[in-house]
Amino acid sequence: MKSLFTIVGILSLSACSSNQHSTDWLLIDDFEQNNLLGWVKADTQNNTKPFIANPQITEIRSEENNRYLIKKPAADGIVGNRKALSFKALPQAVDVGETFTFYTRINVERFPNNHAFGISNLGPERIKKQAYNAFEPTLRVTDKFESNGFKNDGTLMVKIDSDDKYRQYDNIQSYVDGRSAKPLQVGIWYQLWYVVNNAKVAQGGQTYDVYVQGGEFVKQTLVYKNANFRMKREQPLIYFFANSNTGPQKKPYGNGGLAYDDIYMSKGINLSKPTRL
Repeated sequence: MKSLFTIVGILSLSACSSNQHSTDWLLIDDFEQNNLLGWVKADTQNNTKPFIANPQITEIRSEENNRYLIKKPAADGIVGNRKALSFKALPQAVDVGETFTFYTRINVERFPNNHAFGISNLGPERIKKQAYNAFEPTLRVTDKFESNGFKNDGTLMVKIDSDDKYRQYDNIQSYVDGRSAKPLQVGIWYQLWYVVNNAKVAQGGQTYDVYVQGGEFVKQTLVYKNANFRMKREQPLIYFFANSNTGPQKKPYGNGGLAYDDIYMSKGINLSKPTRL
């Protein structure tokens, strides 16, 4: 485990870098067009009753001269859509052995909700079949109860290796304060940098680090070190992937939306902001 002084040093370095801008970013999508381009939507476990075809809401919306993606598993009041998938091919594959940084802005429409997003090394048909198991690096936003009764609180989470089937995620951290980060605030844009190491497990890869700016983190801050890929397939990463879930009919989670904007990728460790922002 790193000492507190080492962690503070890392935090200070990252905070300085957040003020810089870089052209070394490849655009995945900034949603400034009128229609979604290149996105695939699929509802692979649609248990709505009465049945509603294609219940998920994944579309471009506008506010304050900005367009963004809103993703909801279904329209308000509709439950039973268990796997609302949305994914888009990356402009460049992350080959085995490479490290890339991904940049994304997110905004919680409201709680309760259940969202996950990240990067996949599967193609469209396999994503549809595997759903959550299509993820490798994964970020999660939810305040749902787990099956064992544990209540999530809406703090951004990362994937971890765990023998406890009910605790496969961990909250991001405020390392300086020695505590879990606070729950995400509704209606606030958070900037995320997730540094993805796609080396083989034997070489210390299949892990990712996460930095956040927004809410309690006024400056860019390291909030998780060495989170784990979900499946560790050790294959090229090729899709940005998001999933949401209203829960079962009898115990729905709620379907508050999650907004996405300015999704980019950059080779290596790049803690700057894309120049267009």
